Amino acid sequence: MNKIVCRRLLRGQDLLAAIQTIAEEENLLGAVVLSAVGCLSRARLRDATGVNIQEIDRHLEIVSLTGTVSKARCHLHISLSGEDLQTIGGHLVPGCMVNTTCELVLMETGWIYGKEDDPETGYREIVFMEANP
Repeated sequence: MNKIVCRRLLRGQDLLAAIQTIAEEENLLGAVVLSAVGCLSRARLRDATGVNIQEIDRHLEIVSLTGTVSKARCHLHISLSGEDLQTIGGHLVPGCMVNTTCELVLMETGWIYGKEDDPETGYREIVFMEANP
């Protein structure tokens, strides 16, 4: 059976830092985000160039959060909606601050997520390993 981790994040917590802490505390070797419902008071998102970061200082609803989570690495993308109901999204970076709450559900996959340098992308990319081959 897959391990499920449910947490409520609180006002003022950094979303990415909190998820990384949970991964370490729960010894998550390979998990995915099943659900994330809540809102932010401030967001910082990296765009598809991998370089540019935009800061948004207003209340935003979390529309979706998806990605891979482990104590070795977290790679998450988030979609947010403002008061005008326009949606924005990007790569989650430190500085996305929970406003009232974030109800987070993570599920282990039965795989181990490692990382290694990829000379083609220039990033430390994920490596998938079966936990029980």
